[in-house]
Amino acid sequence: MMISDETRAFVAAHRNEDVRDLALHAGHPDGVDLTLALEQIAGWQTARAKLPDWAAHDDVWYPPHLSMEQCSSQFTATYKEGIARRLAADVSGLPSPSTLVDLTGGFGVDFSYMARAFERAVYVERQSHLCAIAEHNVPALGLDHARIVNAHAEGYLDAMPESTLVFLDPARRDTHGARTYAIADCTPDVLGMLDRLLAKAHRVMVKLSPMLDWHKTVDDFAGHVAEVHIVSTGNECKELLLVVDRGMHAAPQVICVNDAQVFAFSPSDAADPMGSGVRTSPDGHEWRYLYEPNASIMKAGCFDALARAFNAQMIGPNSHLFVASEPIAGFPGRSFAVEGVSTMNKRELKAALDDLTHANIAVRNFPMPVAALRKKLKLKDGGNSYLFATTDGLGRHLVIRCRKA
Repeated sequence: MMISDETRAFVAAHRNEDVRDLALHAGHPDGVDLTLALEQIAGWQTARAKLPDWAAHDDVWYPPHLSMEQCSSQFTATYKEGIARRLAADVSGLPSPSTLVDLTGGFGVDFSYMARAFERAVYVERQSHLCAIAEHNVPALGLDHARIVNAHAEGYLDAMPESTLVFLDPARRDTHGARTYAIADCTPDVLGMLDRLLAKAHRVMVKLSPMLDWHKTVDDFAGHVAEVHIVSTGNECKELLLVVDRGMHAAPQVICVNDAQVFAFSPSDAADPMGSGVRTSPDGHEWRYLYEPNASIMKAGCFDALARAFNAQMIGPNSHLFVASEPIAGFPGRSFAVEGVSTMNKRELKAALDDLTHANIAVRNFPMPVAALRKKLKLKDGGNSYLFATTDGLGRHLVIRCRKA
């Protein structure tokens, strides 16, 4: 991909302007490839929020919209860099120099961060236009030790030397552009390549859809999964990361991440050893604080482990809301101070909520959707009060009034 000086100047002069307005009114400036210029402006505007480190470099080129949409955010890429650094530091018995091979380079965001942890780094991508962008961006980002290879993952894997870490982010779209989620439907087929991958790499990191059931996914990798990372940002689950190695693991370590919140557990520790399930607290008079687990915890389903780690109790076995009589430091989720608890009895509700005109309402294991409950309670959305409608361990339908702690 070549960008003329005129096009570069146009991008620099207009990159803070509305792209749609530019498309309508820019005309046909001499020497400017307007389509390419608008693509670069739109890419930079996306990167300004999603990849601020990249946006700070004036000479970075951006791909078409789909690649920008699919690429990692700076947070998730930096998180993978942290894993890669830890794996690269464990050098016992590994070949020298330490080497990263990214077999599905794409736009190169994950590669650009993880490559910093290795002495050598190889970006492999089957689409030539993405390789051209990477050829330009790698030196612009200061990655002078990186090499760009235009090849299919399977072909390069067969010929490559042994490496410290191989990374794959299989494409989750079919030939018609529709989204796919099952590992076998993604390209390349990581499960079909697993034996060859482990023959060439001491460790393999795989990025997968957050829609997948992580238990089944671990089973699919036939005991080779050492770590499962469920990564969220802004309380939205973004990706499922597996660290796979040549060893056999009865149970991987599971790490739940939501921005700065981190909770780790082993599946063997997650189930209640007494077989009694999650502890529940039916006495609303003791509920002074309510805790809502973050998206990664919800995805992991590690409620027994969470209850034991923080000495908290669940309102009911399927509520996924925790309560305590004392504040809990470091709980991975949102925290609230309980102001009152009411059943669905009309008189109780009126006494508990009569002073409210607005509230933020959430339902968990409750026989009524938010819209219907809001209509019943005659409350508008917003304000500083939070209502959690749920079912407790005795089967009672409750509305818990809270404020942010």
